[in-house]
Amino acid sequence: MCDTWVALRDATASGSVIFGKNSDRPFFDCQPLVLHSSREWPRGSAIQLEYISIPQVNMTLATLGSSPYWCWGYEEGINEYGVVIGNEAIFTKGFRDSAKKYQIDKGPDLGLTGMDIVRLALERAKSAEDAIYVIGKLVEEHGQFGSGVPSQDHVQGGYDNSYIVADRKEAWIVETVGKRWVARRVIGGIASISNEPSIRNHWDAGSSDIVDYAIMMKWWPEKLRGSFDFARAYIDDMNSRQVSHIRAQRSRDILKQSYGGIDLSVMKTIARDHYEGTFLEGPYFDAADPDFQSICMHVSPSGFTWGNTSSSCIAVLPKNDDDIPVFWWAPGPPCNSCYVPFFVDGSALSEIVSEAGSFGKVLTPPVSATEDSFSPKSYWWLFRRLMDLTKGDPIASLPGYYDERNPVVRSYFDELESSFEQEVPEIIERAQRIGGNDKNKRAEVFDQFTAQCVKRVVSVLEKLLHDFSS
Repeated sequence: MCDTWVALRDATASGSVIFGKNSDRPFFDCQPLVLHSSREWPRGSAIQLEYISIPQVNMTLATLGSSPYWCWGYEEGINEYGVVIGNEAIFTKGFRDSAKKYQIDKGPDLGLTGMDIVRLALERAKSAEDAIYVIGKLVEEHGQFGSGVPSQDHVQGGYDNSYIVADRKEAWIVETVGKRWVARRVIGGIASISNEPSIRNHWDAGSSDIVDYAIMMKWWPEKLRGSFDFARAYIDDMNSRQVSHIRAQRSRDILKQSYGGIDLSVMKTIARDHYEGTFLEGPYFDAADPDFQSICMHVSPSGFTWGNTSSSCIAVLPKNDDDIPVFWWAPGPPCNSCYVPFFVDGSALSEIVSEAGSFGKVLTPPVSATEDSFSPKSYWWLFRRLMDLTKGDPIASLPGYYDERNPVVRSYFDELESSFEQEVPEIIERAQRIGGNDKNKRAEVFDQFTAQCVKRVVSVLEKLLHDFSS
């Protein structure tokens, strides 16, 4: 499960586009942050992905993204042109049919994962509009089928994908079914998606046969062609929507309540939400013992919540092309984590941020990946250990632990986040003043700053881990 949301210029306090994403994965699915510089490739180069190899383009753009430990691609990321993308698993009739055929050896060939598509589009697109056509072309040429979940087979762990793609000016919602896709442009206001198709009667780009195919498959009646509803036709109605629709509505509601004044703090509120202050009165006990699948996800002993939020990002895309976008990233459930500002304009990340656990950061088909486990050299795993100690157990929630310890965690991390937020404008101004048109000099300023931010967070982490272990 995941959630992705965006506020356009007219909806934010600063006039910047602000994008948010929570990536929900199995609770062992370590998700390091990685940075890839722009690069030229020899003619005829190919990329080896989890399941297939595809042709490489001549030039790839610099990207920064949150990448599961077994994965080539990203759950969410940003590129040097300020294009940002996050993906969602969606469950469709198309995937359901493909899975049935696969079980009797008549299914589709393995293809791309949604995470592959996020990184490929970021490497190849200089605008949000460019990115949606890259996504569409990739889906049409290579398809998407295969598990995206470590230790699960292609039927259990497979899914189709939707995306929010944004840049400084606009956003697009892209929804894909097998080798088909549709996209709707969002030029103002707010948008939010979760784990269900959401494009209805209007879209601005897509596969030419999206209506004809649904009618041929008897997912939509010919006599109602004129009122074709993409989501209604393609959604897998055998898959429960109660786990996704309520989360999408919750993020939309918070965005609407703050319309015109949406800022970083509002986006953090969404990312950390457990239905506090609603008629659901969540959480009934504490957030680490979930009553519902909330936007900030926590693993439940009953298994209904799938796992934890593995990472969260908030990307601030300033109005002017010369201004620097900021990618705020937090590992683990954001209610118990700390957002640190990162920059795709940098040249290196602190080693600890890009480290996975005992399995390592290794490209492997997820069906072959074993569970990752703790390493003290991994930033993500230090936060995972902190979450375990805050709630009292990796899965079960022991009475009193979270309610007592989470406020302590927040007191430290809120202070750090406030400090980082105050320092970022000065750092950006310094990088532009010192570096000018020299990208390498600007990168040095950003690298030093983010390294210091990470160091400060790790120092607090170590203190909290020590105190909670005593």
